[in-house]
Amino acid sequence: MSLSVLPPPPTAPRAESAPRRVARHLVDTSARAGILSRPLLERFPLRRWVPSEVHTLLDYRAGVAAVVAGHLSEDGTARRAGWALGASLVGITLLTDARLSVSKLIPIEVHELFDYVHGAAAVLAPFALGYAKRHPLTAAAHVLLGLSSLAVALVTDYRCQTGMHLGGEHLTDPEGIGA
Repeated sequence: MSLSVLPPPPTAPRAESAPRRVARHLVDTSARAGILSRPLLERFPLRRWVPSEVHTLLDYRAGVAAVVAGHLSEDGTARRAGWALGASLVGITLLTDARLSVSKLIPIEVHELFDYVHGAAAVLAPFALGYAKRHPLTAAAHVLLGLSSLAVALVTDYRCQTGMHLGGEHLTDPEGIGA
């Protein structure tokens, strides 16, 4: 007489928790994560390890921080510079062809170029507009935001969602950017 062992009954897969789903979504580099942007200068020497979504969230944070820093200043020039820096960053981020944007009107490569121009402008604005000595805290905030924007832009794995690129569309998803 032989005893057969039956396998346990199948169990339903457990639902993935929201934080775990968001974390998985942020580190996803598959085709589902978006279409890779073209490397800056055709071959960029740095490894791109910051996900595009994290970069987008940092852009929103930096834009709001630039406005707040300018608004806290008593100087009209610093206030206007803060509004210009913050509103332009949030505005272009909202319109970029990325996962966490409202409308996909601006190619991801244009956003990348804007990141470098915006970072440099934030660093130079206090000195060019003359509020660095009058309001050093606002100037320091703008310079730090500019430097952090430049640093993050250098290591962001830029990906678009619709395939819109400078010079036309391409719908391939090559391997991740890296050196």
